[in-house]
Amino acid sequence: MQKLIKGIHHFTNEIFASKKELFELLALGQYPEVLFITCSDARVDPQLITQAEPGDLFMLRNMGNLVPDCRAEEKVAGAAIEYALKVLRVRQIVVCGHSHCGAMKGIVDPDLLQDLPAVADWLKHAEQTRRILMSNYQTLDNAQLLNIATQENVLVQLENLRSYPAVAAAINKGELVVQGWVYKIETGEIFIYHPENSQF
Repeated sequence: MQKLIKGIHHFTNEIFASKKELFELLALGQYPEVLFITCSDARVDPQLITQAEPGDLFMLRNMGNLVPDCRAEEKVAGAAIEYALKVLRVRQIVVCGHSHCGAMKGIVDPDLLQDLPAVADWLKHAEQTRRILMSNYQTLDNAQLLNIATQENVLVQLENLRSYPAVAAAINKGELVVQGWVYKIETGEIFIYHPENSQF
């Protein structure tokens, strides 16, 4: 806690002071161009890895960077997507997975979730990812499978994202671009999915 309090003082006295005009503008409203959907993992800092300024990214974070299908009972993601599109008028949505993701480890090895019933329940939103792994990648070892799980999960979440009528309509009108990214923690690299050659 002391580290956080020290950080607050540094922010107030140094960072805020140097960006005072920006924060005064932000007090009047937010105008992000990007909805950034990523994992809750503490090692993933969207503003740091994109070098975005405060106000640039509207963020949705959860374990596994999941986007429940629009028909799912869970509506937190849907509310954020709706607000981003209809109120903030974002022009881009990024779904960003990352290496060494604990949620993906749970998909690869469900035994890890035995004492985590709430996490296991949440990861049901990644059931399609698990099915893809079981159908197509059974011969890989766990390390390879984790890497594939991270990538396949991003693609599944992009499909779930397109299940929202507002998203599909905005894409069809050319008003919205969606992208899948994978952030590699150990190298700082970002891999972007290219549909034309079906790879990151």
